[in-house]
Amino acid sequence: MIVAGETSGELYGALLADSLKKRVPGIRIIGVGGERMQQSGVEIISWISSAFGLAEAVSSIKAIKKTFGSAVAALQAHRPDVLVLIDYPDFNLKLAGEARKKHIKVLYYVSPQVWAWRRKRVAKIARLVDRMAVVLPFEEEIYKTAGVDCEFVGHPVFDEIRSLDAGKDSLKSELGLERGRPLLSLLPGSRPHELKKLLPLMLETVRELKKEHGDYQFCMPLAPNTDRDKYHRVLSVIAEEGVMVNKGESLKVLAASEAAVIASGTATLQAALLGIPLVVVYKLFPATYWIGKQIVKVKHVSLVNILAGREVVKELLQSEATAGNIVQELEKILSGGSRTKDMLDAYTGIRSMFSSKNASERVADMVEEMAGWKR
Repeated sequence: MIVAGETSGELYGALLADSLKKRVPGIRIIGVGGERMQQSGVEIISWISSAFGLAEAVSSIKAIKKTFGSAVAALQAHRPDVLVLIDYPDFNLKLAGEARKKHIKVLYYVSPQVWAWRRKRVAKIARLVDRMAVVLPFEEEIYKTAGVDCEFVGHPVFDEIRSLDAGKDSLKSELGLERGRPLLSLLPGSRPHELKKLLPLMLETVRELKKEHGDYQFCMPLAPNTDRDKYHRVLSVIAEEGVMVNKGESLKVLAASEAAVIASGTATLQAALLGIPLVVVYKLFPATYWIGKQIVKVKHVSLVNILAGREVVKELLQSEATAGNIVQELEKILSGGSRTKDMLDAYTGIRSMFSSKNASERVADMVEEMAGWKR
């Protein structure tokens, strides 16, 4: 059973399911997820119900409780050999406790950001899980020190990148974009609050950038689970500005791009591993942001800067996230000067952290070992 609560985690669950299906004939995989996991052969017992932050979570409590009830019922009814929990800690750690009561083995895949906040969760995780697979290199030591059977397995986004075998122009053609014409990709995130805050900002950015860079084309890949009807009005205006809007093609769009504007998240790491210059933007509801500032203990919000240990890509947060500031930063990196070179050099160092590992295959190994399927 695989449980993912958000779009990025659902991608990792889908890649893991693909690996397991190839290895274990007749395997049955159930889980909480979305379209990607379903396409990979997972029987969905409940669909993703994710929220982020204080104001955003309140409106989703009922859906999350219903999903949790379905997950607990599935543990009881199906007794999976292994429960794989992907990130989503408030939900998944509670589910791990239920699995413990039923003597079901638990593999936690993708650590909560305990290095940024709520460090005390490490002790709780140590009590609730049998093994842990982490996707950032510095996380392994944190858990091993606490006595957790933990391994840095690499990052699943790198597994997906390996599957790309086409150049920029070929990818542009495949996506219905113009070959030979520069592309700026716009990734507004997948959570409801991200889309509400960032879609209008990205629309304004396109309008500003077109004034000086009429040669550019634009593409906005939405997460597979995005409810397009909910954002129909703003997406229609974005499309009228000449932006191609599609779903589930973020990796191909990024790989085909000359630059990107990205909501802070996993996509920033994808861009770095692909060698795409980028600007990070993010906005939260003011109350959520204020609370976060009090408890989060990191200098940077994007994975690129966290892994590099310094500001490699510009992070425009809250009031700094304006179309004017975004365009100003894009001008610096589109010029191909020293800022771009420094960014690409840092990307090389980040890529070296992951290049020798295959997260999905290694986690599939761990599942087989824990289930006793390996001979």
